[in-house]
Amino acid sequence: MQLSESLTRAYNAQIKLEFESSFVYLQMGGDFELRSLPGFSHWMRLQSSEEYTHAMKFINFVLERGGRLELLALDKPAPTPATVVEAFEAALRHEQRVTKAIHDLYAQALEERDYASLPLLQWFVNEQTEEEATVSTILDRLRMVGEDRTGILFLDRELGQRAGARGAAAAAEEDGEGGAG
Repeated sequence: MQLSESLTRAYNAQIKLEFESSFVYLQMGGDFELRSLPGFSHWMRLQSSEEYTHAMKFINFVLERGGRLELLALDKPAPTPATVVEAFEAALRHEQRVTKAIHDLYAQALEERDYASLPLLQWFVNEQTEEEATVSTILDRLRMVGEDRTGILFLDRELGQRAGARGAAAAAEEDGEGGAG
C-alpha cells in the first residue's frame, strides 16, 4: 500500500527533524571539542550519527512505500549553551520535541489506518523513550556534580567511552526490516 500524500508530507517533515537533530548534536560536539571536553564531544558526535541513521531509516521507509522523498531545508542549530548542564537541558528539550513529533506521526498513521507504518513508528516510540532516559540520566549526574570541575572531567571521561553507533543497515537487519538501498 502506497503512502498517502498527507503521511508522505509528515514523514518528510520528520526526516527534516531527524537531520536537524543530527546537526544540533554535531554543533554541540564541535563546541565541546573547543572547550577541551573531548568525551562530551565524542558523545554528541555519536548522537549526531545516530540521528542521521534515524533520518535514513525514515527515508528508506518512504521510498519502500512509494512515497515521494522531499528533503526540506534545515534550520541552523542554536549556539551551544554556556554550561554543560544547559547544553544537556537543551538536548533533553530537543529529544522531547522529537518524541512529540513521533507520537503525532503515530497518531496520524492510526487515523489514516496506515497499519504498515505502525511497526516502524513503534520502534521510534521505544527509541525515544530510551533517548530521553539517557539524556535525563546524564543531566541528573551533571546536576549532582554542579560546577565541580573534577566531577565534570570524570563525566567527560565516562561519556568518551560510549561505543559507536551501528549503521542503518545493521539496525534494520536486526529489526527485521529491509532497506531501500
